Amino acid sequence: MADGLSSFWGPVTSTDWCEKNYLYSAYIAEFFNTMSNIPCIALAFIGLINALRQRFEKRFSVLHISNIILAVGSMLYHATLQRVQQQGDETPMVWEMLLYIYILYSPDWHYRSTMPTFLFLYGAVFAVAHALVRFQIGFKVHYMILCLLCIPRMYKYYIHTKDVHAKWLAKLYLITIFLATLCWLSDRVFCNNISYWFFNPQGHALWHVLMGFNSYFANTFLMFCRAHQLGWNPKVVHFLGLLPYVKIQKPKMQ
Repeated sequence: MADGLSSFWGPVTSTDWCEKNYLYSAYIAEFFNTMSNIPCIALAFIGLINALRQRFEKRFSVLHISNIILAVGSMLYHATLQRVQQQGDETPMVWEMLLYIYILYSPDWHYRSTMPTFLFLYGAVFAVAHALVRFQIGFKVHYMILCLLCIPRMYKYYIHTKDVHAKWLAKLYLITIFLATLCWLSDRVFCNNISYWFFNPQGHALWHVLMGFNSYFANTFLMFCRAHQLGWNPKVVHFLGLLPYVKIQKPKMQ
């Protein structure tokens, strides 16, 4: 929804979303789309503390940090609506998916050094290409393909998981991504109609919040599965009876 407004950050040079620009602050173009990333940062920070406190493998600390970086990049993008900041949002999205692919497939990968090397080079090449070329539909298709590559492995982990609470993490992952996709599509497809509504439901902001929970549930499920592979006797417990996290008990030799 381009309002033709220029403020602290200048004219809009990125993709604009269905929220009136600079409505609440001269420094924040899309207020709700910006602030809705805060829950994503909080959830990723909780996951990071749990991973560090219980000494999970470093890959999970990196994963939670990547979630934080992605949310911060999204905040900068929606606050400024500048092309450079949009690339700073989209490039970490791809890097994060490459990290998920590594975590999902690396346990059964026989040549341990080839996968991280390939994924690192792939991510670097994409970052350079994305900085030089402005992808539109191509970026969305590319990101969707990376997401689809994760599904077979996630399904394999799900069917081999016997713990009921861990299975619920996987179900919550599916529920949140389904609802988030509906919010994203509604915000894009029906934006012209929403413009005339008395109340804007802020579909893209809801997408951010739901995807924050989606990432948290995915990370927690993967931490459970990996801990089970390593014989760390994992179990899903709940903080304040609400937020699930993985608690492990490593053998004394570890």
